[in-house]
Amino acid sequence: MSKRDDLIAKYAADLQDKLGLTPDMELLTKVVIGCGPSIYNDDAETVASSDKTELERIKQNYLIKKLGLADGPALDEAIADTVQKYGSANRNKYRPVFYYVLCKHFGKESVYA
Repeated sequence: MSKRDDLIAKYAADLQDKLGLTPDMELLTKVVIGCGPSIYNDDAETVASSDKTELERIKQNYLIKKLGLADGPALDEAIADTVQKYGSANRNKYRPVFYYVLCKHFGKESVYA
């Protein structure tokens, strides 16, 4: 197995164990690939959910630019909901998992088609 395959398995386990979701492995793999080399950096691999600038960056760069969503309160609510589901005390909120949950929430799987 490659390092990326190992990480995908780790993220799938996180989706199941921490969020109670059965991951669509094809979509999860595409989200992981879309994250690029950030998944190999311990700091960049995780989302700092207590950092407002980090959450704003996710909104601007992922939700608006990547998924093509219009800015509005629904984006902030979805981010806050994802943080809450993942557990605000959980320090390891993996970026690909976070993005996967947001992608599914907004039904934007077609972006990765």
